[in-house]
Amino acid sequence: MENRPVAQDVETVVTSYNQGKMLLEAVRSLGGQTLLPKRVIVVDDGSTDTETLRLLADMEAEPPLPVPLVVVRQPNRGVSAARNAGIGRTQSPMVLVLDGDDRLGPCYLEQVRRLLAEHDSMVAASSWIRTFGVLDAVVRPGGGRLPDFLARNACPATHVFRREAWEKSGGYDESMRSGFEDWDFFISMLEAVPGARIGIVQEPLLEYRTAPASANIKSMEKRLDLIRFLVGKHRRSYQAYVEQAVLGFEAASIARLAGWEGEMRQTMAQGRPLSTAAQNFVQNPTYGDGGMAAAVRIVSHGKNTSP
Repeated sequence: MENRPVAQDVETVVTSYNQGKMLLEAVRSLGGQTLLPKRVIVVDDGSTDTETLRLLADMEAEPPLPVPLVVVRQPNRGVSAARNAGIGRTQSPMVLVLDGDDRLGPCYLEQVRRLLAEHDSMVAASSWIRTFGVLDAVVRPGGGRLPDFLARNACPATHVFRREAWEKSGGYDESMRSGFEDWDFFISMLEAVPGARIGIVQEPLLEYRTAPASANIKSMEKRLDLIRFLVGKHRRSYQAYVEQAVLGFEAASIARLAGWEGEMRQTMAQGRPLSTAAQNFVQNPTYGDGGMAAAVRIVSHGKNTSP
């Protein structure tokens, strides 16, 4: 195990907050890498959970890794502050940030680091995602340049980035405690390094835990407020690429509407009743966003398939 190669140019920061055994899974996934990071820094953001505190103490006493592991403790200040605190202690040119409830597939660091190392224009890189927990799926973020990140986040929160880009961008925004801090960070890096891009390995090498009460799910409840904050903070970028941003938002809306329309048409073709929400949509379709046209197609399809 100890004979495996070590990436001397990569350190890892793992953030922790009351995650118990999930944190241990995340750390152990680092120990299972085909290419090990030089050092692992676990930043605990003021955990109060007894199991988490015990596991952190155990990690310090007997690190479950073949590379050095350091535990840093701080009062609860949010994931952005935890990441910045850990990154500030690194000395390597590249840093892997890993959320304490996620896991890495064995080849994650090897393949993502290689992609980043082979392309000087990349400030960060990650991979496709395999979700586990309540959702079993493969999610395929696309990465890209600044305009690609204005309408949607196109990179997972777990990623490898160049430390120099973190310094130039000002790091994670510690005022953002309701979500989207990783999206904001990517935009900031791409703004700070002209012509930069973020790469994605097109394999699901990151294992992302899904749960109804996760921070990512909760942030969707405040999505409009968070996007308003992003647009205000990065106003110059949105003004410079307003066409790409608007078209990106519209493309996402069209795709969701088409998916819902297809589901309703299939339901009607099978002779099953529409849900209450679907019935309300057909009876009171939205206007100006393609909703009325979708309702017409749905009802027409239902009449054409009626016996």
